[in-house]
Amino acid sequence: MNASEFRRRGKEMVDYMANYMEGIEGRQVYPDVEPGYLRPLIPAAAPQEPDTFEDIINDVEKIIMPGVTHWHSPYFFAYFPTASSYPAMLADMLCGAIGCIGFSWAASPACTELETVMMDWLGKMLELPKAFLNEKAGEGGGVIQGSASEATLVALLAARTKVIHRLQAASPELTQAAIMEKLVAYSSDQAHSSVERAGLIGGVKLKAIPSDGNFAMRASALQEALERDKAAGLIPFFMVATLGTTTCCSFDNLLEVGPIWLITDYRHWQIPLGRRFRSLKMWFVFRMYGVKGLQAYIRKHVQLSHEFESLVRQDPRFEICVEVILGLVCFRLKGSNKVNEALLQRINSAKKIHLVPCHLRDKFVLRFAICSRTVESAHVQRAWEHIKELAADVLRAERE
Repeated sequence: MNASEFRRRGKEMVDYMANYMEGIEGRQVYPDVEPGYLRPLIPAAAPQEPDTFEDIINDVEKIIMPGVTHWHSPYFFAYFPTASSYPAMLADMLCGAIGCIGFSWAASPACTELETVMMDWLGKMLELPKAFLNEKAGEGGGVIQGSASEATLVALLAARTKVIHRLQAASPELTQAAIMEKLVAYSSDQAHSSVERAGLIGGVKLKAIPSDGNFAMRASALQEALERDKAAGLIPFFMVATLGTTTCCSFDNLLEVGPIWLITDYRHWQIPLGRRFRSLKMWFVFRMYGVKGLQAYIRKHVQLSHEFESLVRQDPRFEICVEVILGLVCFRLKGSNKVNEALLQRINSAKKIHLVPCHLRDKFVLRFAICSRTVESAHVQRAWEHIKELAADVLRAERE
């Protein structure tokens, strides 16, 4: 493919992407495929001779799209929102064209420096203290990690290294192994499984702090665990506070647990040596939306979640399980876990909308997450009508 053909195919691909996004509402949100569906549809090995672009695009619709869960459909209410916008897609194209591997400043100065500035922009948008920022020779700053799991692991490894160095400086006879076996980290019992995985990879004990009635970690429970472990000769070194748990979007009480312990100083920035020019996406999105545009986007999702909450509360068959925070509503039919499992099974089998569950203590709960950039009140209303109809079927079947 030369530059001339790239221009032509690039325009065709942009048209395909725009048509996909514009028509996504008409696609079934969850696919009708079984595990292993794809392998029989494609050759067992790469072609010896090149395929045509037309053949590849045809296969996208014939082979790929039937197996796609459409995360950006306005009827996708599962998991959590994932970043997608036209400015971000344009930035991704430019990132691919530049194609740098930013493992050092010299490898691509703009890649390194733009990421530093964009993280400061984000920090200011969140109104973080200046200690979190890199500007003006600050001691803070950050990098874009590949995932939240990776970020948690990097922070844990950095904290582990820091405390080992500190203890060995004070007591040179201590070996790393002797210190490691006594290290203990903490998180809420509502923290994501990636936190537990970070502890396993990092080779340290990780203890879950019982959350309160709102599924948040509180200072009293954390303090109790710290004192108990110190008395047992363990070395507390790391605590993960969650702001928006995966299950129900609960927020650990930072104002309480922060003064006890909040690690902000780490300089082992990431696990991979290289990085893509990912900050271009932030730069494009921040500039083309503006802070006010991003705020309006978030507020719209919050408003839609409260609209759904209101609909649920008006139906005496249902209950809201926890305070609605941001764009997530946790709800269920009043009754057994079995009846709620049956409701979710009917919802996802119908494939008109897509939801996933969670467990809050011993309750099986349905999560309704406002995810899509294009979701509107009408989609929420239609989703609720659909849920009500299926709930009536489930309750009728239970009575029979």
